[in-house]
Amino acid sequence: MARILPIVIMVMVSMLFVLAAPAHGAIHTENVAYVAGGVTLMGFLACDDSLPGLRPGVLVAPEWWGLNDYAKMRAKKLAELGYVALAIDMYGDGKTASDADEAGKLSRALRAQPAVLRNRANAGLKALTSNPRVDPSRVAAVGYCFGGTVILELVYSGAPLAGAVTFHAGLTTPEADDLPNVRTRLLICHGADDTFETPEQITAFQDAMKKGGFDWQMIYFGGAVHSFTNPDSNRYVMQGVGYNANADRRSWEYMKLFFAEVFG
Repeated sequence: MARILPIVIMVMVSMLFVLAAPAHGAIHTENVAYVAGGVTLMGFLACDDSLPGLRPGVLVAPEWWGLNDYAKMRAKKLAELGYVALAIDMYGDGKTASDADEAGKLSRALRAQPAVLRNRANAGLKALTSNPRVDPSRVAAVGYCFGGTVILELVYSGAPLAGAVTFHAGLTTPEADDLPNVRTRLLICHGADDTFETPEQITAFQDAMKKGGFDWQMIYFGGAVHSFTNPDSNRYVMQGVGYNANADRRSWEYMKLFFAEVFG
C-alpha cells in the first residue's frame, strides 16, 4: 500500500494539470478568395470556431515561396492561440514557387511595384476584417522574410493595424510621404548572423524608425541566420539560410507577449 500511494498521488496531480490546461476546439480552415487590381487572390483562413464572440485577427504574409504549407501552419498556430488568422496570397491564384529562382523573380516583380504590393496586402487585410468572427478594431499582422517586407509596406501605407511583427524580414524603409501615416507598433525579430540585410540597410531602417518617432523594438537572436523560423529552410541548401530552433521558439514567445500588449 505504501508503494501504491505515491503512484496514485502522481496520477491525480497529472489529471489536475490536464484539466487546468487551456482547451481549444478543432481548428477550422477555409480558402478565402478576394480580388486586388483585377487579380484573384486565394488566402487561407484558420480559426477556432468553438470560441464565442468577436476575436482579434492576425494577417500572415508568407515567405517568397508564396502561400505554402509553412505559412498555413503559422496561421493554424495563431488560431490555436485564439486569433482568427488569414495567410495571404501575394502572387495570385495561390501560386507558390518551385525553386529559389522562381521565388526570386516573383518577389522581385512585386517589390519593383510597391503600389501593387501594398494594394494586394491591403486587400488581404480587408478580407480578414470583413470576416464575421473578427473584431476589426483589433487586428495585427506578421510576416516572414519577403512577407516581412510586405507587412512593413502595409504599415507604411497607413493600414489600421494595432501591431505588426516581422521575422527575418527584408527591412525596407518608409518614404517621406509615408511617415505621417504610420501609427502601428512594430516588433522586428532578426537573426544576429543574417547576411541578407547589409549593415547599411539595417542602419537605414533604424534611422527611419527614429526619424518617424515610431513605437518599435528590434530583437536580435544570436547564431540565427536568414529564415531561422522555418524548419524546412535547411533543405533549400542556400547560403546564409537555416533553421534555428531556439530563435524560432523565442521569437514566437516575444510575439505572444507583444500581442498581449497591443490587444490589451
